[in-house]
Amino acid sequence: MKNLLFIYNPRSGKGLIRTHLVDIIDIFTKADYLVTVHPTQKSGDARFFAREHGEEYDLVVASGGDGTLDEVVNGMMESNCDVPIGYIPSGSTNDFGSSLSIPKDMLEAANRIVNGHLFPCDIGGFNDKNFVYVAAFGMFTEVSYETDQGMKNSLGHVAYVLEAAKKVWNIPALHMKIESKEYSGEGNFAYGMVSNAKSIGGLKNLTGDNVELDDGLLEVTLVHSPTNPKELSEILTSMFMGDSSSPLVEKFQTERITFTSEHEVSWTMDGERGGDHKEVVICNRKQRLNFVSFM
Repeated sequence: MKNLLFIYNPRSGKGLIRTHLVDIIDIFTKADYLVTVHPTQKSGDARFFAREHGEEYDLVVASGGDGTLDEVVNGMMESNCDVPIGYIPSGSTNDFGSSLSIPKDMLEAANRIVNGHLFPCDIGGFNDKNFVYVAAFGMFTEVSYETDQGMKNSLGHVAYVLEAAKKVWNIPALHMKIESKEYSGEGNFAYGMVSNAKSIGGLKNLTGDNVELDDGLLEVTLVHSPTNPKELSEILTSMFMGDSSSPLVEKFQTERITFTSEHEVSWTMDGERGGDHKEVVICNRKQRLNFVSFM
């Protein structure tokens, strides 16, 4: 029998994983896996357990929101482990699961894990850390971790929208110098996003039309700070309606990019706090980890 480590967050989403847990384990067992189950106990637990024990298994499966998957991936990367990863999304938005075309039905996702093929996926490098699908600064980035967990469980993705609506007029102007082979600029930015995903915040048109998760390239979106309500409206239309004509929103692909600022800027990674930094170097770690996928 093969060995499978199943790390799941019992509080993710509406806690529905609890009603499917026995059936998920049964699916893994019928596929000749000896299953070790670890429910996370606190923030950082998934990362620690994946780092300390991931290499002991033939397959590591994570279930939770994108934050839980981020922890598992960072744990595996820190131990230089190349064991394949399966993902059963159970959070409120599940951007990465959507990018990999993983079914929202948990049992169907479990079946695909034991019957799918390996997909070598790019991983983002963020200074000495890693992210699965997005690193960002500026407006709205704090929404994912400031939204009350009770609201997430009750309202799902709508809870994020309501929290974001509170901040639409609180637009920052973060002075930054940004350098890559494809772009060089300095100025005030309201938002910056470096991603490897087809869906961000549940929206599928933010990152562009030609997103590939294994091409060695990251998608960059830079939003200049608006100076009046008309420019703010133009930015929101460009970002959320797919209008690419605004000079206030710049998009390109790159392998590596550096952000430098005089003052510390708060970042998020995969919807979780990423710390405050004056300099951030982001790079693409091409096809660094294998995910089980039907793509």
